[in-house]
Amino acid sequence: MGRIIAIDYGNKRVGIAATDTLQMIANPLETVHAKDVLSFLKSYVQREPVDAFVVGMPRRLSGEASDATPHVIGFVRKLQKEFPDMPVHTVDERFTSKMAQQAMLAGGLKKKDRQDKGTVDRVSAAIILQSYLESRSI
Repeated sequence: MGRIIAIDYGNKRVGIAATDTLQMIANPLETVHAKDVLSFLKSYVQREPVDAFVVGMPRRLSGEASDATPHVIGFVRKLQKEFPDMPVHTVDERFTSKMAQQAMLAGGLKKKDRQDKGTVDRVSAAIILQSYLESRSI
């Protein structure tokens, strides 16, 4: 069984998380610059078996598209073009940054580490991935 990769896409930074090989646990993996994300993913897929991608889709509280939504949709299209045989799923990412901050606080991370946006992006990707995993088991 391959891993599932989650992507918290931003115009500057991209948080990436991956499951274990049993697809049970989501782990923060890396934060990469947006321009480097596709090359990072190509390299990762060459090293590790991957079954699917999950991309966080930004929404407003009302559920409507946010200003960032078109950028993420464009990224999803590039991802599908680059990996045509790989399923790409989208997941509502509302509240993930706030949940990431709370998880880091509960985990005892120092204030300096909690303020590192790269760490927040990685943890957000892990939360997106865990949400996807839980939705599959319902």
